[in-house]
Amino acid sequence: MTASAWVPGPGPRPGPAPGPDPRRTALADVVAIPVTPFVEDGSLDRPAHRALLRRLLDAGVRTLTPNGNTGEFYALSPQERRVVTEQTVAEAGERAEVVVGVGHDLATATADARHAADTGAHLVMVHQPAHPYVSGAGWVAYHRAVAEAVPGLGVVPYVRDPRLPGARLAELADGCPNVLGVKYAVPDAVRFAGFARDAGLERFVWVAGLAEPYAPSYFSAGATGFTSGLVNVAPRLSLAMHDALRAGDHATAMTVWERVRRFEELRAADGSADNVAVVKEALAALGLCRRDVRPPSSVLPERARAEVAGIVAGWVA
Repeated sequence: MTASAWVPGPGPRPGPAPGPDPRRTALADVVAIPVTPFVEDGSLDRPAHRALLRRLLDAGVRTLTPNGNTGEFYALSPQERRVVTEQTVAEAGERAEVVVGVGHDLATATADARHAADTGAHLVMVHQPAHPYVSGAGWVAYHRAVAEAVPGLGVVPYVRDPRLPGARLAELADGCPNVLGVKYAVPDAVRFAGFARDAGLERFVWVAGLAEPYAPSYFSAGATGFTSGLVNVAPRLSLAMHDALRAGDHATAMTVWERVRRFEELRAADGSADNVAVVKEALAALGLCRRDVRPPSSVLPERARAEVAGIVAGWVA
């Protein structure tokens, strides 16, 4: 059997190793970033959203992040973000942990974090502050304010700034013990290895924030979970990669990597301009939701649509 022909078979997925905190266990897994589907008039497609969440849960996904970048966080209104959070928590029930994405200005981030707590989520992911002037001390202050607003929730900073030193994360956690994990999304495995050790490798759960393409290299440096947009389309592939990485089976993990490589290259092209559009196109090819995305994203041109459909057909054949 060739690597390109390999597809993980159906069957029960092994559970995670037991741990003292289920929130930490949830981060050491495939952290799914569900899409936010829209109807023809551009509003939220609530039935499709619920159906997509159920599909993830039925496949064995145990960690959901509503209002992540694959969910078009920055294109959603405050009320839409709350609806997405509420629907995700309701569908997850006892089957999965929910890590609600929060961000924007500090008042909005803290309000959304409190709403997440009131809704029943147990974790929030704090988006990298979208501001042209981010100082190290300001980064700590921003995250401290969110963490202190929800002391009962686990807090996961989303780190995309290569200039941020690990010592700043350690400083944040010294004052906020509910900072449990980190979504690290700087595309540099060496920098990640240094950052994690400077912050405290065993102190946090390290989530590879650049999904399947970077997961094998980041796991070798200390990550135990990874985020995924691909999981919306092919959950068996994402879960199989994580199970292989957790088992130390690098060869199998890289077989999955080869399987998803072209799909992820399309998502990453041109500064990730079509990151969400590729995922939604794949879901449209499967008849699961419309391909529509909101500006400043755009739907794929016809040639790219055909390539995405061909990739997906190969996965389900």
